Amino acid sequence: MLKVENLSTSYKTIDGDVHVLENLSFEIYENEIFGIAGESGCGKTTLLKTLYDIIDFPMQIDGGRVLLSGKKNGDLFSYESGRIRDAWWKNISYVPQAAQSVLNPISRLKSQFLDSIPEEDKRSETKEETLERVARYLEELSLSRDLLHAFPFQLSGGMRQRVIIALATFMSPNVVLADEPTTALDVVVQRGILAMLMRLQKELQNTMVVVSHDMGVHYQVTKRMGIMYSGSFAELGGTDDIFDDPIHPYTKMLIGALPRVGDTSQKVGIPGRPPALTDPPPGCRFAPRCPHSNERCRQEVPEFREVRPGRFVACHFAEKVKIDDRKAAGS
Repeated sequence: MLKVENLSTSYKTIDGDVHVLENLSFEIYENEIFGIAGESGCGKTTLLKTLYDIIDFPMQIDGGRVLLSGKKNGDLFSYESGRIRDAWWKNISYVPQAAQSVLNPISRLKSQFLDSIPEEDKRSETKEETLERVARYLEELSLSRDLLHAFPFQLSGGMRQRVIIALATFMSPNVVLADEPTTALDVVVQRGILAMLMRLQKELQNTMVVVSHDMGVHYQVTKRMGIMYSGSFAELGGTDDIFDDPIHPYTKMLIGALPRVGDTSQKVGIPGRPPALTDPPPGCRFAPRCPHSNERCRQEVPEFREVRPGRFVACHFAEKVKIDDRKAAGS
């Protein structure tokens, strides 16, 4: 459904270009929920904005391409043809981190739903018919049709987030990109939002990409996931496989730091901090924090390769790390 090939993205600054995404290549399949995880500042939001073609100064594409398959009409969209923005709402939609960044505070919600509908669809029905269709859709999502007459500031944070999800899925797009959809919400509201996303994906049979630094969200929602570190993927594979048997040292540390029911052992955070993207280290960017690193790691960038069926890892010694871990467990 989405294919990314050697994608590189940077931001222009007065001190030069800051390279955020570095030669990313991966695929997201039809009818799946794909997760992207990693520490703050690793490039998750930049990746989603790039996939959605929100490329405005100072952001720029340095290379590569993104292919979006349009299953409704057989079209193939790419940056090379400049048509991804033409696919907004109907073929691909975006749920941003903060609902207030999308909703116009001085415009009623009914106007914002109408603005999201392509002109060719508006011409096939009257304004009243369109609003009735929107109202029925809100009711299907257990939301009141009266919300169409409300202003965004009259809604709670959780309700605004639900409205944004309704707005992003109303046209039944092939792909929905959700950037931290549960951020700043309490745990009860988070659960409702996640349930809503899972239900919509199941009903629409579309592809959903969920970005979150919360590993618990990925465990509950996603089928496959990618672990990002400093602008590239450290590991990618099935969500259950990654949680049950992480391969990359960074992934292993992330999983190991998670609290578990009944586990009273002391949790240890990952030492150090991610490198500054303005001056990243040579070689593997995780090497300064990795307990398995050696001189090769500090000099040579590891290849992102398939080490098991469906499991991709960027580590020179992925196989050796697993052997050493098994030896440590046996001792």
